[in-house]
Amino acid sequence: MASASAAGEASRHQVVTWGASADRLGQAVADRSYRLVVRTSVGGSRPRVRLSNAFGDRPVTFGEVYAGKREEGARLVPGSNRRITFGGARSVTVAPGDSVTSDPLSGRLAAQSDLVVSLYVAEAAGQATGHGMAMQTSYATGGDHAGEEGEGSWSERIGSWFYLDAVSVESAADTGAVVALGDSITDGWQSTTDTNRRWPDYLSRRLQGASMTGIKGVANEGISGNKVLADGAGQSALARLQRDVLSQPGVRTVFLFEGINDIKAHTGVTSAQLIDGYRKIIDRAHAAGKCVVGGTVLPFKGWSEFDAAGEAVRQEVNDFIRSSGELDAVADFDKALRSPYDRERLLPALDGGDHLHPNDKGMRVMADAVDPADLECDR
Repeated sequence: MASASAAGEASRHQVVTWGASADRLGQAVADRSYRLVVRTSVGGSRPRVRLSNAFGDRPVTFGEVYAGKREEGARLVPGSNRRITFGGARSVTVAPGDSVTSDPLSGRLAAQSDLVVSLYVAEAAGQATGHGMAMQTSYATGGDHAGEEGEGSWSERIGSWFYLDAVSVESAADTGAVVALGDSITDGWQSTTDTNRRWPDYLSRRLQGASMTGIKGVANEGISGNKVLADGAGQSALARLQRDVLSQPGVRTVFLFEGINDIKAHTGVTSAQLIDGYRKIIDRAHAAGKCVVGGTVLPFKGWSEFDAAGEAVRQEVNDFIRSSGELDAVADFDKALRSPYDRERLLPALDGGDHLHPNDKGMRVMADAVDPADLECDR
């Protein structure tokens, strides 16, 4: 018979509480520290961080890694900044194309809280890895300042996350996560910086109090400019599915909301080709035992690349998403945000101003269009 403690451990598992898609992020710099501010979704114990060198062409060595609670700006709550180890060591070298997950920290990480991960990059060169458009202010400085709790050394403000691509926590076995696979709309462009008003943020807040689902974790794996079929602004959704989505711990559902960049780029992509790309993502996610929810593609009339041909593809793709039955559920973002007077346009009150990206209110309407119960399926 298993002991009570063993049974307790078996009833808990790791669940992703924050994520950001890895991409190329300029030139790597040695002897430099980053103080990265991220917002948790689900709370839990024994948090771990994942550091990525996915796009590096040379090894990167992290001399120190710390995690603490943010008080304000770059200043941490006194006594909260704690060293993170890797296999018991305070430093770790990550090979090109690889990633590393830390040892767990003792204690709990609260839901909907600002976690600050401070990295000291001791050795690095060549291509850096990170997430370019964070919509969140973080900080950088020369030298090793990762262990400091004050803000005095952190004079440089940055709008990207370097090397950090996931945070997970230990939670009950019936708690899971959804990963939003998307482009700039999911990444949060046109939402207000430093306020966590991307649509996955609004969804995360809803899920914490939703009794009809055990899905509480939300990882935002949007990349501005991303496409389903072709590399460019990040690797294609097809190419990055395993690293950014399926590899995350505790994931039960993939939220697929991509396609507008394939459509509006005038590359000649047809609805059949885009639907084939969706089917490959759906099949791979299903094979991994994940539910797949699809979001219909938003209208974009008024955007400089809009034309009738692209609009026809969008309508055909949305027909597939709504009616094919190949997805486990659908969130009809198009219906929720389009103008009743011109269904090829965003409702002006929800338009961020460029006729493609929703504003804060539009982001909230998107999250409200997702039925939390739809994030569960029988797979």
